[in-house]
Amino acid sequence: MPSTHAFAVFVPAALVLLAIPGPAVLYVVATSVEGGRRNGLLSVAGVHLGSLVHVVAAVAGLSALIVSSAVAFSTVKYVGAAYLIVVGIRKWLERDDVSEPVARPPRSGRRVFTQGVVVNVLNPKTALFFLAFLPQFVDRDRTVWTQIAALGLCWVVLGLLSDGTWALAGGTVGRFLRRRQRAVRYASGGIFVGLGVVAAKS
Repeated sequence: MPSTHAFAVFVPAALVLLAIPGPAVLYVVATSVEGGRRNGLLSVAGVHLGSLVHVVAAVAGLSALIVSSAVAFSTVKYVGAAYLIVVGIRKWLERDDVSEPVARPPRSGRRVFTQGVVVNVLNPKTALFFLAFLPQFVDRDRTVWTQIAALGLCWVVLGLLSDGTWALAGGTVGRFLRRRQRAVRYASGGIFVGLGVVAAKS
């Protein structure tokens, strides 16, 4: 299991990243605005069922890689740190999209849930995120796979709480995000770059 210190650092970092309006958050907000809180919460459940798929993949893949050698472990950490920095810079360079969504009939709960799963399972950025973020908190001197599993499950629980909040506040949040896209984009970019720099120095 991860150390108490690892959890103490991981939890606030994860909460900050989960609060950033990325593809999953935007999907949840859009679904909540379109179909109400029930559909918004179903989309959250679907998204994080998809997250569990990435957790399992991380346990299998990262565990083997990290245990294989210290060089591989260091490589994963530095590449992951560089990835976080690149994500932040790309967010700074994105253009604002101020178009309003086209009104359409609300989707069924089953469809919303299924689409949530697909959105996260097929999102390569989610897989890359797990490869970049989780290794920063793994201690090679402890059992690796249990650390990755515990951190991954912790991420899913925090994600359910964070995205559930987005879903419940969908209407207001949707308007806020559309009006303040540039501020949100620059703030989230700065957070990613900062995390990448900290990870590279750890």
